[in-house]
Amino acid sequence: MNAMPDPPVSFRPRLKVADFLMLAESGALAGATKSELLDGDIVCMNAQFRRHSFAKNELTFRLRIALRENGSGLTAMAEASVALSPFDMPEPDIVVTTEPLGAGAVRAATVALLVEVADTTLDRDLGYKAALYAAAAVPEYWVVDLAARRIHRRWQPTSDGYAATDQVAFGETIAAVTIANLRIATDAID
Repeated sequence: MNAMPDPPVSFRPRLKVADFLMLAESGALAGATKSELLDGDIVCMNAQFRRHSFAKNELTFRLRIALRENGSGLTAMAEASVALSPFDMPEPDIVVTTEPLGAGAVRAATVALLVEVADTTLDRDLGYKAALYAAAAVPEYWVVDLAARRIHRRWQPTSDGYAATDQVAFGETIAAVTIANLRIATDAID
């Protein structure tokens, strides 16, 4: 009687940001379109359709104007990679940072606010990504919920998530909790 062969040994390689960048620079990710590194895994991102793109761009525009007008020294950028940990480099829809210029990813220590626009990713944005951003001490996090027409606001990061949360309906003005004098109209962003 033949013996059963041992099952193949398998493991999940957990990439570091440096590994991910090396793969990207070598062209190995050329067919992956847009991707981000989450917990050491390369995650390919969904296509962005008009509704998502319009909301992201309109909110980025409004944030840039409001930040400039209040003289905060912060800048809003669309789709910048953020180096959060050795194994995490997400690409949020909007990054508000003190350091918009320079080489490489935005450093986590310079981030004041992150925004995700959710058309099909609400569960991940309110779950996994909220926990990831809180663990990295991102002071404030917003999720634009296109289906429900509201913005979920999170602040007071802890190792277990954000201690404070609320929601603002589209059409109302949203004020940042952690950035002084930052108020954004939410009408006509979808």
